[in-house]
Amino acid sequence: METIIDRTEAVRDLMWGWPALILIAGTGIYLSLRLGFLPIRRLGFGFRQMFRPSPGQGTIGSNAALATALSATIGTGNIVGVATAIASGGPGALVWMWLIALVGMATKYAEAVLAVHYREQDHHGQYVGGPMYYIRKGMGSRWAWLAVLFAFFGMCAGFGIGNTTQTHSVADGLHTSFGVPTWTTGLVLMAMVGLVVLGGIKRIARVATFVVPFMALAYLLTGLAVLVDHAAALPAAIALCFDSAFSGTAAAGGFAGAVIKEAIQYGIARGIFSNEAGLGSAPIAHASANTDHPARQGSVAMLGTFIDTIVVCSVTGLAIVASGAWTSGEKGAPLSALAFSSTFGTYGEIVVTCGLAIFAFTTLLGWSLYSERCTQYLFGDRALVPFRWVWVLVVPVGAMMDLGLVWPIADIMNILMAVPNLIALLFLAPVVVRLSKEFFDQQ
Repeated sequence: METIIDRTEAVRDLMWGWPALILIAGTGIYLSLRLGFLPIRRLGFGFRQMFRPSPGQGTIGSNAALATALSATIGTGNIVGVATAIASGGPGALVWMWLIALVGMATKYAEAVLAVHYREQDHHGQYVGGPMYYIRKGMGSRWAWLAVLFAFFGMCAGFGIGNTTQTHSVADGLHTSFGVPTWTTGLVLMAMVGLVVLGGIKRIARVATFVVPFMALAYLLTGLAVLVDHAAALPAAIALCFDSAFSGTAAAGGFAGAVIKEAIQYGIARGIFSNEAGLGSAPIAHASANTDHPARQGSVAMLGTFIDTIVVCSVTGLAIVASGAWTSGEKGAPLSALAFSSTFGTYGEIVVTCGLAIFAFTTLLGWSLYSERCTQYLFGDRALVPFRWVWVLVVPVGAMMDLGLVWPIADIMNILMAVPNLIALLFLAPVVVRLSKEFFDQQ
């Protein structure tokens, strides 16, 4: 079994190596240039759309679509992913996370524009869309096989990265911090997820609209308290991040040191894992939004990358660097907990554990929609109810099983669903540019 796990991890590392990172980052840079850096220029416009009634037709509100997408992206990547990037690539990795997020905004914008433009209505009158639809309808029937591949990989990735691994993270964290049996956590999560997921997209959107702003604000306020506590060290911490991003980081304390290559690789990889720009997941939620034009929803969608990485990840990362925790030799969640403990003492671990639990729960909800839509594309509307029951029943399994093999398989499925989506984004970039010009020329 160990041999199988080792080989699977080797495949995962190869597939998530430089070629994949260059493809994802390159697509973001290309779209940014084609759009004239529109997402950055129109950032204020996007935020204004968050606070206005949703115009046009759709299944859920424009803001609800953003909240649903954020429920999946604001997760373990914001706590564990950021800490892992800094522990492996040094403080400079945080700067590369920011840079990939800025170009990733263009990617997320383009994904949502295409998702709304090529969406359809199912037999229940609900709007459905995403990469599988804009690949088939935008690129033509001869590319239908690529749409099927995306849907298959998306369906499988959901049960890995969006279900079992999230449940396991919560169960393991609560067991380590509070001694809660893993089976208890699994059953409680199953009940909570079932109450939401079995109600379909509208119930998921309602819960996400309520929970996501609350959890994000609570975590941000806690993180800001750590930054205020270390305000004197903050300027030096920011300077260290930029210096390390372009010169590497020398060994310090328990930190082994990192070269520029490692800062870039870990920063980009963890940034993509956190905000999911280019993976093709978020546009599935945005395709259901009430909107009168694809570019308007694209302007809302791009905020997901900005909020997730530029805002939430920055709080975690700067807390780790400013507190000096990054030199401890710790990695992952324990590193984030150490940073928060510098201000809150023994409560720091509780803050991080509770944050992980809430973030993972919302990720379970967001990814259930993504995986469901992929299943629906492959097998039709008759698969919706059976899928939801299977999704709910798998939750406690993830809490109690050994995920040594599940994690790398989930990562492989994740990058495999990204490739068809990135091909479509590059192919359909002229459509995105045309729709954007058409919309903003009228504003």
